[in-house]
Amino acid sequence: MISAYYQEQWQQVKAATDPVACRDLAEELALDFLDRHYFNDQFEVDYVRLLCEMSTAFSSDDLNRIGASALFGIVVESLCDNFEELQTAAYNRLMSYIIDYCANLSGGEALRERMERFGIHNFEDLFYRVERLRKTSSNYRDLPAAPKKIIVLSRVTIGADVAVTSVLVQRLWKRATQAQIVVIGGGKMNALYSGHPRLSVEGVSYTRRGGLLERLHSWFQVLEAIDQASTGLAPEEVLLADPDSRLSQLGVLPLCDDRSYLFFSSRSSQIFPQQLSISEMVNYWYNQVTGENDNCYPSVWLDRPLLQQSKSAVARLREHGARHLVAVNLGVGGNSRKRVDDVFEQDLVLALLSQPGTVVLLDKGFGDDEISRSNALLKAATDSGFKVENTCFDRLGEVAAGAQLIGVDAGIDQAAALIGQSDEFIGYDSACQHIAAAQEIPTFTIFAGSNNTRFVRRWCAYGPGRREIIHVDTLTQPPIYNRKAILLRLMHARSQ
Repeated sequence: MISAYYQEQWQQVKAATDPVACRDLAEELALDFLDRHYFNDQFEVDYVRLLCEMSTAFSSDDLNRIGASALFGIVVESLCDNFEELQTAAYNRLMSYIIDYCANLSGGEALRERMERFGIHNFEDLFYRVERLRKTSSNYRDLPAAPKKIIVLSRVTIGADVAVTSVLVQRLWKRATQAQIVVIGGGKMNALYSGHPRLSVEGVSYTRRGGLLERLHSWFQVLEAIDQASTGLAPEEVLLADPDSRLSQLGVLPLCDDRSYLFFSSRSSQIFPQQLSISEMVNYWYNQVTGENDNCYPSVWLDRPLLQQSKSAVARLREHGARHLVAVNLGVGGNSRKRVDDVFEQDLVLALLSQPGTVVLLDKGFGDDEISRSNALLKAATDSGFKVENTCFDRLGEVAAGAQLIGVDAGIDQAAALIGQSDEFIGYDSACQHIAAAQEIPTFTIFAGSNNTRFVRRWCAYGPGRREIIHVDTLTQPPIYNRKAILLRLMHARSQ
């Protein structure tokens, strides 16, 4: 039962509508919930109920988002990241409770109506269904031999869509080469998949910073996209694969008749050998389900004109003396724990430039922060006497001869095309490491932000080419990492 302390604090916060006090209480509750779960094996449902109430009680959407941010950003994300069986079961219970809570709110009628279409009426129905799926997800299935339509959900993030979704797409396509494949997900996927001959992307957005009902309403769009993709087809002619997608809240929300549904339970620890990357896990799971014995590496399917444009631009750089082209991306998708620091990044770029015949293509990244940091690196190289150019992808072929560091404004598909024309890739744990490995480019990942060795193994890049990890502990405070030692390890790995 929730303590009188939290009840009293909540009544004060609700009356005052103070955003700072609301954030403090929500974060305290969320962290206290995790303490009790991790260390006492308790699931404090009253804490979840209060966080749900804090996420829906105000007339102000901004105040409601504070509670939702703590609930999802602290509790949900923590339970998703460790690839542990205990956390997976706790997540399923937590999300089932959140969905049932929202379905019973004023404004949750549409959510409840859609749940009832699948015969789901309450928390117990949600929880028992997803737990059954989790425990049976790798069982052998007698799948349709030749489905006409294959529907695959996106993993939402670009890196996971390369590492996971692209592998699943290939395995399913091998099984039914004449089927039309529909991937449901964000628009950026289309940029990386547009060159596939039988694949289309149905755009569905997922709100990662909204209120509780906002986050769940993307499910409605997914159901509509599934209905549209399967119109006129019998159930046995459609196969739907869910790679543990946020669009289904990691399998908790139903999508179709479960007999036509494949669920890759990526967070389970007991199903998979511990040394596997998540891409290898997809292959292992699919072999278990189908009885096959095959393997596919991650892939990207880029537009042919784009590939030709990047090839021509890079050929011109090589004509101008670039003997070794290094693609560098130091973006971390807003997660600052995944990077080392400004000084290290400057030391890295200057060390690469000091090697004769080396040209560095610096993908400037996305968002004001990444672009600002990239511009600072360009200035540092200029101040050190190197020849620097700052351009965009479409004008890369116009760069003057002799440029040693080239900052490039590029979309994700353009960056992928340039990485594919480079001699090696260096970056943090981000989408670009998976894109590089998928194109057989030697990939050197400075992996920071987690000291969980299973997490690092799971998310390491996978591909037929060379792949190396340089792990850095950026979590210990005060910092204990040695910038020079990190750089030496990286340079030594590259020299092998």
